[in-house]
Amino acid sequence: MASDQIRQMVNFILQEAHEKANEIRVKTEHDFNLEKQTLVHEAKLNIQDEFTKKEKDREVQERISRSAEIGECRVKKMTLRDELLQTLLSEAGAKCAVVAKGQNYPQLVQKLIVQGLIKIEENEVVVYCRGEDVETVEEVLPDAVQEYVDIMEKESTVTLEPKVTLNSNREHDLADSTYGGVMLTAVAGKIVCDNTLASRLTLVYEELLPSIRAILFPDEQ
Repeated sequence: MASDQIRQMVNFILQEAHEKANEIRVKTEHDFNLEKQTLVHEAKLNIQDEFTKKEKDREVQERISRSAEIGECRVKKMTLRDELLQTLLSEAGAKCAVVAKGQNYPQLVQKLIVQGLIKIEENEVVVYCRGEDVETVEEVLPDAVQEYVDIMEKESTVTLEPKVTLNSNREHDLADSTYGGVMLTAVAGKIVCDNTLASRLTLVYEELLPSIRAILFPDEQ
């Protein structure tokens, strides 16, 4: 009788142990599966984040590349445009040089001297020119000074007696790149009036530049 009770107790304990072990196993499997799902989900998120980051980096690099290409094209376009404008200016300069060889050039030089005197408004003035224009300037200088005096007398009723001389130092003659014309100075060179053909051409060029660009590059307007 006692042994039966002991056996029943043993069986009860074993049954309890099996049930407890099964409960632990089920809980362990559940926790394992839950942890596994969490790890897999986190891994997927990490992969997606990495992919998204790489995709953004690729898009950024593509934008940078496109921007660099566009910038390079713009630089080339601007360079070609500037070269064309400089070519146009050089061709216009060549035509100025032709003007300096024409029969009306002395009259032009005289007018340039008169304009310079009016603009500079000084009593003692030195005139500079190219070496090849020295004879022309010497020839027209007296008439230019008289014309200036007549204009000022008419405008102000004052008779001026300006001292206008031609530069005597041939080392200081104007360069051929001026295309002709004259440069007037006063007050020991502190006041300068550049009335060379190159200077006049530059002024006209800058004034007409918007119109020139509109004609040459209509797509940029």
